[in-house]
Amino acid sequence: MDTPTATLADPPSGTIPRVLATEAALALIATLTAEHGKLLFHQSGGCCDGSSPMCYAQGDYIVGDADVRMGEIGGAPFYMSPSQFEYWQHTQLIIDVVPGRGGMFSLENGRDQRFLTRSRLFTDDELERLTPLAFGAAD
Repeated sequence: MDTPTATLADPPSGTIPRVLATEAALALIATLTAEHGKLLFHQSGGCCDGSSPMCYAQGDYIVGDADVRMGEIGGAPFYMSPSQFEYWQHTQLIIDVVPGRGGMFSLENGRDQRFLTRSRLFTDDELERLTPLAFGAAD
């Protein structure tokens, strides 16, 4: 895994981002953005594609009003369902790229590489300084 990079749009000073992307992930996001326009990510909750971060063109996936906006990576908002957030709320998500097939409906599918969510627990100090959450689709 290469070094994760914070890519939040103007995070409040001194806050800890809830989601980061590695340089490899940022490069793939840039490629997909050039091909498909604005993107969004939604952390899959299991089922068919496991628990992969799914990448969609904005407008191709309807974000629920209760979905949690964790932050941004590569200019793309990153969401997850409230039930997933209950599970992941104490961890920083690190979006990486590894060899393999992407999720069936995720835009990186067919490129012999896929997005992967890694995570680490926040320290007690970091938990007090997390980037604020938002809910539902961003305007």
